[in-house]
Amino acid sequence: MEKTDEMTTDEPTEMMNLEPSAIIGFDGHVVCGLRVHPDQRHLVFPLGNEISIYELDTNKQTFLRGHTNTISTLDISTSGRMVASGQSNHMGFRAYVIVWDWATRKEISRYELHRVRVQSLCFSSNDQFLVSLGGKDCGSIIVWDIEQRTAICGTNATKETTGDATKVCSLNKRFTTFVSGGDQNLRVWNIDRERKRLTVQDVAVGKLRREFTGMRISPNDDTLYVGTMSGDIVKINLNCNPNPSVPSQDKMPVLLGCFGKHNARKPPGKDCEKYHYGVRDLLLLPDGKLIIGAGDGTIDLVQERNCNFKNYRGPTWPELKSLHSTKIDGVVTSLQIVHGKTLLIGTNGCEIYSLDLGNFSSSLRLLKTCHTNAVYDIAFPYNFSLVFATASHESIRIWSTSKMQELLRIVVPNFASSSIVFSRDGKSIISAWNDGVIRAFTPLSGKLIYAIPNAHNKGCSSVAVTSNGKIVVSGGIEGQVRVWKIDPYVQSLIGVLKEHYGPIESVHINSYDTEVVSASRDGSCVIWDLLRLTRKHVIFAHTQFIAAQYFPTGVQILTAGSDKLIGYWEAYDGSLVREVEGSKSGPINAIDMNMIGEYFVSAGTDQIVRLWNYQHGVEVAVGIGHASAITSARYSPNGKFLVTGSSDGGIFVWKVPEKFHMKIPDDILTSATARNEQSKPSSKASSATKAGSTGEVTAGSRKTTTPPSTGGSRTMRANAGIENVRQIESGRFKRSGSQITECPAVDPKAQPTVDPRVDTASLADDQEPWDTRSMAQSVSQMRLSAGGQSVARSDSKEHRP
Repeated sequence: MEKTDEMTTDEPTEMMNLEPSAIIGFDGHVVCGLRVHPDQRHLVFPLGNEISIYELDTNKQTFLRGHTNTISTLDISTSGRMVASGQSNHMGFRAYVIVWDWATRKEISRYELHRVRVQSLCFSSNDQFLVSLGGKDCGSIIVWDIEQRTAICGTNATKETTGDATKVCSLNKRFTTFVSGGDQNLRVWNIDRERKRLTVQDVAVGKLRREFTGMRISPNDDTLYVGTMSGDIVKINLNCNPNPSVPSQDKMPVLLGCFGKHNARKPPGKDCEKYHYGVRDLLLLPDGKLIIGAGDGTIDLVQERNCNFKNYRGPTWPELKSLHSTKIDGVVTSLQIVHGKTLLIGTNGCEIYSLDLGNFSSSLRLLKTCHTNAVYDIAFPYNFSLVFATASHESIRIWSTSKMQELLRIVVPNFASSSIVFSRDGKSIISAWNDGVIRAFTPLSGKLIYAIPNAHNKGCSSVAVTSNGKIVVSGGIEGQVRVWKIDPYVQSLIGVLKEHYGPIESVHINSYDTEVVSASRDGSCVIWDLLRLTRKHVIFAHTQFIAAQYFPTGVQILTAGSDKLIGYWEAYDGSLVREVEGSKSGPINAIDMNMIGEYFVSAGTDQIVRLWNYQHGVEVAVGIGHASAITSARYSPNGKFLVTGSSDGGIFVWKVPEKFHMKIPDDILTSATARNEQSKPSSKASSATKAGSTGEVTAGSRKTTTPPSTGGSRTMRANAGIENVRQIESGRFKRSGSQITECPAVDPKAQPTVDPRVDTASLADDQEPWDTRSMAQSVSQMRLSAGGQSVARSDSKEHRP
């Protein structure tokens, strides 16, 4: 209560910007989105509405920001001096094309002539022109003069009798010529700079009808190789002079052949095989060999056989001989070569693989990965900031904050994890899934420790665990809060708290393990007595509550919801203390405080991350960078960075300005350091655990002593010690790559263990709200029926901690 009296909003606060230190992700859905810079030291790829520049040697990332929506295509000039990127936009709006300077990482110019989407981009070989192709709602090709910063000419990309164009590719020597391809169209274009117009010739392919995808042109501009969605490769003679000073000739580009893969085990006439799900991208090596990436994940190194197929009965000839082959998960969307010997593969599963061309069989390795669906929750181990876990569709992943790489992936096919939490001792990850099962895994190996089947009838939406790890509280879509007792060999239901009639969005236990607050879409937050399994107070508001969290000392509750407001509530009686506007547009989906409650973070559908001063209730820093709605946010235990996840699967790590770091008193920090230096590594864990059993936490100007029996807030001295100990322990586990573990199936007909004291009738989800919850609640419910809600509220005050 003292903290409330000290609050003031009169103090001026300087607004600062949150800068992302790393973005974990790769947008593999962008066709040919993965690019290698000509210096062979950097990767360039899109991440939402930003471009990531990833340094291969140091793993450092820098970003190009300026787009207002998701990036749809990009290209790098032949010299490497410029990068061009195009975006998609909402229907009816125009899409930007931005040209960036590589050396300064600054924007050179931007154009806005295409409608809705920019489909493809390519620089001319002399960096003079930039060719942009619009999407299906635009359908035009526009040529830009980069030096003059103006559009020279433009026209429709296709005829009315063919499909849409999807790709443009420039020649290597003749800078005034480029090729476009798409659905049943393949055309060669010439730029007439003096007359400011385009001339075009259609490639003579006869009766061949294909949807053309990836393109590669030979170094001397005489041959074009094009992949198709039919699974074969078309070879074209361009018939153009590589000398750009010579006027373009009237010779028509002609088809040389349509090639498939030769299968020597089949008889002639049936020995031609096509690539499943199409040829998505291909590379032409200096020695004339081709690298083919297919839609089924096949990677093939092939060469031409140079055979005569004059009388072959099919339109596709078995001309290609496979030299080496491998297969990856996902659809190949990008192929690139680094240093002439390493192949980089981008997939629509948002993963980047590396493959040594000299060793196809055993050199495949996962380089980068990320979620492909929304990140529903983020969790840190208690007082440990070196790793964090994320929950998404079909998987839980553990990431390293130092390398920004995936350490462990726990796969549960066909289901989504909506909430995760680490146990206080760090020995288990407890997760809630939309199939109604609560699963616990080991953090190092990802093995299943236990599973509670049918924990909720319509799916689990949230989960929380007490400090001793013996009690788990879960929330369900049906509106019930259930309490579970966790024993080594059995997990039993000990209470059903049934007040909500809407989905439970979050549950949070206070630091003393005596209360739990549940936030629901029905417009209420209920404060429950976790010891007696009764309702203490109800918080009502004209909103759909999405998040609720206790202040570290347990005196107040912070809430957020669909009304764009952040509310401060007294845990003592559920009264409203303050409301602040947390967003200008859209609901707030996530809130989280640092360990001492001095600052908290909020994020929502407006795609903005906001850092707040809790006591003054004002914004102190904002972060902009997400390309879609932010669905989760978490403060690191050391208070030095934030982690946010969005609905497109992107994970941003934001640096908290040093001004807003947690202030640890010097005497505590000095004593903790001295104790850690004197302790042996083998005894550090036990001493830190003992130190964590009692202590005091500083919050603002208040200092609250925690009794040893409550298991509440730990001292800053113990926190510093545990952080140091766990850093030493984590150094023993070094993995070269990500470990993937698949969870065994859980019997959908199995039922959870129910304590005999629990009324089994309360497990049904079709009862009226405000009904009894368990046998332990019967006395309180009778009192509520007789005397009204005020009696229950006064009764709860007498038993508050």
